[in-house]
Amino acid sequence: MRRPLGALAALAACLLAAPASAAATAAQDPIGDLLLGALTGSAPGTPQFRLKASLYHIGARGVGSFDSLGCRVVAMRTAAIDTRLIPRRTILFIEETVGLRMPDGRTHDGFWYASDTGGAIKGERIDLFTGSGSSSMRALMPLNMSRLTVSKVGRFEGCPPG
Repeated sequence: MRRPLGALAALAACLLAAPASAAATAAQDPIGDLLLGALTGSAPGTPQFRLKASLYHIGARGVGSFDSLGCRVVAMRTAAIDTRLIPRRTILFIEETVGLRMPDGRTHDGFWYASDTGGAIKGERIDLFTGSGSSSMRALMPLNMSRLTVSKVGRFEGCPPG
């Protein structure tokens, strides 16, 4: 019961806030924020980042099969981040990945797990793990080197779900 009441209170606060200008009005979307919050489990005002994305995979050379926590990397779920910006063990929601085809045929729900780091991942960057071999990058290739909308929506313990 607390969650629906809290959401209603947040909605009322958003609707009652008077924008300072027309630009502020265009930037506010309280209903959209509430819907996104309901979908992602985050509260309105959850920190969002615009991070430059790159992709990585397990291949013959280079990347191993374990993340910086010592857990197995999970295709289309593991994300490498700069821990000064986003702490490890953070659950992330990446809007642009919703609906992408997963390796098992299901569609992606947008949730990723910040469990890896990388030498080239500094500042406002994110590296998304695609799976085994360069062909695993196909689904995410349109997002490579673009800026993605990333929200911190929670924390996880242990290893990310796989």
